[in-house]
Amino acid sequence: MSFTYIASGFAVGLLVGMTGVGGGSLMTPILTLLFGVQPSVAVGTDLAFASLTKTAGTLTHKVRGTVRWDIVRLLCVGALPAALLATIGLKLFGTLNKEIGQFIRYSIAVSVMLTVVAILFRGKMLAWMLADPARQLHGRRLSAATVLAGAILGVLVTISSIGAGAIGATLLVLMYPRLTAAEVAGTDIAYAVPLTAIAAFGHWWLGSIDWALLLALLVGSVPGITLGSWAARAVPDRFLRGLLATTLTGVAFKLIS
Repeated sequence: MSFTYIASGFAVGLLVGMTGVGGGSLMTPILTLLFGVQPSVAVGTDLAFASLTKTAGTLTHKVRGTVRWDIVRLLCVGALPAALLATIGLKLFGTLNKEIGQFIRYSIAVSVMLTVVAILFRGKMLAWMLADPARQLHGRRLSAATVLAGAILGVLVTISSIGAGAIGATLLVLMYPRLTAAEVAGTDIAYAVPLTAIAAFGHWWLGSIDWALLLALLVGSVPGITLGSWAARAVPDRFLRGLLATTLTGVAFKLIS
């Protein structure tokens, strides 16, 4: 078990514990850029990593009653079939193909930049939405938009392993601005569990999960998340999110350079 992988899991876990976002956005680029892991393997391993860690988070939110299961169901109606179709597409075109590997690399970069936008402008987007009730969706339009958002996230997560966190939470805030912060977090984590599990199973079928690497990341991330959660109380949230956004922007440009 490589110490460098354990250290990477610890570092990412620390940042996730301090900010609440950044798991997939950092882990997949780190594996690709620093360790030279093939993009498809980095994505598959990170999806398996996410499905395990988010399961624990969902159980906690379920006990606290902070999961809107009606929204979770709508998201899954769109996300799960989309994830299956994206997996089949990767199988047909070949994840080991050089061109597909480059496509996945660019997809990771785009997903990272969408995460940056979500981190920096989520508050402003919510304020804009609340300023005019006419901008808010209701009834069937809201249900359809939720299913569509789930489908988009399903494809994005399956291809890049990124999107179920900050991007998903931002879409929830925009579609359901009356949700509490705890409900946004709980709902976002809950729908991501079956999505990342199906996507991870698909990548296992494709042969793009490194199980030894997955174990090393888990060993490092658990204490990292725990320590980060405690440290978050002492560090200003605006500073942390600015640091994360700056880091992710650099990662995105490195991926496409």
